[in-house]
Amino acid sequence: MEYSHNHRQQRASFHAIFICFLFVFLSVHTSWSHSVQALPQQKAVPSLMELSGSLELLAEKVSPAVVQIFVTGYDFDSPDGSRSASLLTRQRISGSGVILDNLGHIVTNAHVVQGARRIQVLAAAFSENQCPGLSIVKAKGKLVLATIVGVDQETDLAVLKIEGIGFPFLPLGDSDSLKAGQLVLAFGSPLGLENSVTMGVVSAVGRQLVPEGPMIYVQTDASINPGNSGGPLINMAGQVVGINTAILSQSGGNEGVGFAAPSNIVRNVFEQILKTGRVQRGEIGVFVQTATPTLAYGLHLFRDWGVVVADVTPHSPASMVGLRVGDLILELDGKVLENGRQFDVNLYRRAFGEIVTLEVLRGSERMSFQVPVVERPDDSERLTAMISPENNLVPALGIFAIDLNERTMQLLPSLREGSGIVVAAKAADAPYFAEELQSGDVIHSINGESVKNVEQLRTILEGLQTSHPVVLQVERFGQLRFVSFELE
Repeated sequence: MEYSHNHRQQRASFHAIFICFLFVFLSVHTSWSHSVQALPQQKAVPSLMELSGSLELLAEKVSPAVVQIFVTGYDFDSPDGSRSASLLTRQRISGSGVILDNLGHIVTNAHVVQGARRIQVLAAAFSENQCPGLSIVKAKGKLVLATIVGVDQETDLAVLKIEGIGFPFLPLGDSDSLKAGQLVLAFGSPLGLENSVTMGVVSAVGRQLVPEGPMIYVQTDASINPGNSGGPLINMAGQVVGINTAILSQSGGNEGVGFAAPSNIVRNVFEQILKTGRVQRGEIGVFVQTATPTLAYGLHLFRDWGVVVADVTPHSPASMVGLRVGDLILELDGKVLENGRQFDVNLYRRAFGEIVTLEVLRGSERMSFQVPVVERPDDSERLTAMISPENNLVPALGIFAIDLNERTMQLLPSLREGSGIVVAAKAADAPYFAEELQSGDVIHSINGESVKNVEQLRTILEGLQTSHPVVLQVERFGQLRFVSFELE
C-alpha cells in the first residue's frame, strides 16, 4: 500500500511537470509561429504584390501596341531548309509585330511577311467597341489591311504600314545598356494565342547565331514559341529592346533559348526603311582580325591584343585616308576594341554617309583617322525582297520576275545588255523546263523578240498556244544561253 501510495504521488508529480512543460512548449511554439507568419505579411507579401502590380501595369501599357499579323502568300521551301533557295510555295502563316509610331508603322520579322500576297493586322487598339472591357474575355480587335514599306533580309526585319493616325506605339530603348540578368517581357501571339505575355531574364547580349557574322542578338529565357516572331522584347521601363526572331529548340517549342534583334539595330533599319524604302549598309574597305600574342610577335606590334588590319581594299575610304595593313586599331568612335568581331559588329550599324573615327597604333605612334562610310555592294539574294506576287508572277513560266532597272542592275554583275527582266524566284508549281532557270538569270528575249518588262513577257506568253515552241535568251554570270521548251 505504501508502495502504491508513493507510486501514485510520483505519477501525479510527473504528470504535473509534464503538463507544465507542455504548456511552456506550446506557448513558445505559438509565439514563434506568430512571429514567422508575421514576417511575410509585413515584408515579403507587400513586395511581391508591388512587383505583380508593376508587371500588370506594364502589360496594360504595352499590349495596345502589339499586333497579330496574318499573311497569305508565298514563302521559300527547300529540302535543306535554306532561305536562299529559289523555290516558293503558297501558304498562310501568322506572326506578331509592334507599332513604333502614331502613324501606324509596324516592325515585324521579314520571314513573317516573306512573299506576302495579303497582309492583315489584328489588335484590340483597332476595335471600335467602346466597352470598358471589364470582362476577362476581351473583345476581338478589327482586322485591317497592311502594306509592306520595306524588308531587310539580312536582319530579318520588315516595316509595315496601316492606314490612319493616332495609334498607340512603343519607344525603342537602348539595347547596348542591357545586362545579363535583367528582367524582360516577351509579347506576341505564340501558336496563334493573341497578345500573350511571358517573363524572363536577359541570358546574354551580343550573341551570334552565325559564326563571325556581324548580326548579333539578345538571348533571353522568356518563353518564345512559333507565332512570337516579330513581337517585342520589353524592358521594365516599357521600351522595346528587341524584336523576337528565333528560338533554339530540339522539340520545335520553347526550351528557354530565344533570340531577339537588338533595338539599336532595329532603330537603324526602321529609320532607313522609312526614309528610303531599303537599308543601305556601310563599309570602309578593311578586313580585320583579332590580334594574338603570335600575331603581335610576328608583326612586331606594340600590343598583343585588339584588332589588326589584315587587308585594305584599293581605292576604298580606308585606303584613301591612309590606313595600312598591320595597323592596330585601338578604338572605333571612342569604344575600345578587344577583337575583330567587335569591330565588325560596331561598323555594321553605321549607315552609308556617316564618318567613323579610328584610333590606330602604327609602330609606337598613335594616330587618328576620320573614315567615311560608303555603301556596301548588295547581292542577288535581295531580289526576293522585291517580289510582289500580284505584279511579278509569270504563271506560264512558273517564275517571279522583276523589271530590269537602275536598282535591280546594282544587285547583279555587269550585264551584256541593259534591257530584260530578272528571275527572282521560282514558284512551287513551275513547269519542268523552269528547272533550267535560276534566281538572278536575266531574260533578254523570247522567240527573238526583246523583252523590256514583266508585263510585256506575260502578254507575249498569253498570245501563244499550248505546245507552242518557246526560246528564251538568258544571261547568267555574263554568259548568254538559250532555254527552249514547248509551252504547257
